[in-house]
Amino acid sequence: MHALIVVAHPDQASLTHAIADHVAQGVAASGPQHSFEFADLASEAFDPRFTQADVALHLTKEDPPADVAAEHARIDRADALVLVYPVHWWSFPALLKGWIDRVFTNGWAYDAHPDVGVVKKLQRLQVHLIASGGADMRTYARHGYFGAMKTQIDHGIFGYCGARVATSDLLVSSDAGYPSSHLDAAQAIGKRIFAAQQ
Repeated sequence: MHALIVVAHPDQASLTHAIADHVAQGVAASGPQHSFEFADLASEAFDPRFTQADVALHLTKEDPPADVAAEHARIDRADALVLVYPVHWWSFPALLKGWIDRVFTNGWAYDAHPDVGVVKKLQRLQVHLIASGGADMRTYARHGYFGAMKTQIDHGIFGYCGARVATSDLLVSSDAGYPSSHLDAAQAIGKRIFAAQQ
């Protein structure tokens, strides 16, 4: 089984990158039959801007631009998609949101048919979300931020495409043992990704 670990942070020395590395270590430790690859959106200079070519793709008038087609191929190779990101304004950072906007396209992630409704095309894909936030968990709970994130991301994006969100974790700086506890949690998540398939 193969995992695509998507990282959205410009600083290679960030906690976000360390969390992603520990997820990969967990996948590797779960057995030699399991593999992973990274999609480091910042270092790869993925362009998150939705252009006229993306509009044409959405309207099914054109094929995907080369960078979008390459992302489709990476996800098509994966059995699990792992998104590791810092929380910006109670959601994805712009780079990751732009990746979702451009890559999870009509005709590939879903088919929108006026007569039959939406056909969900990513039902084979399991998704793992690992967000790293600066506010404490009481703040997320008091204002309903984490619930709103789950509604928007887990249900609104992945549910719409039929992908199953297997885990959705929020790691915050007030967690006991921070930051090493986040790395331990990330490695445990990586070990469990393919546990049910063994």
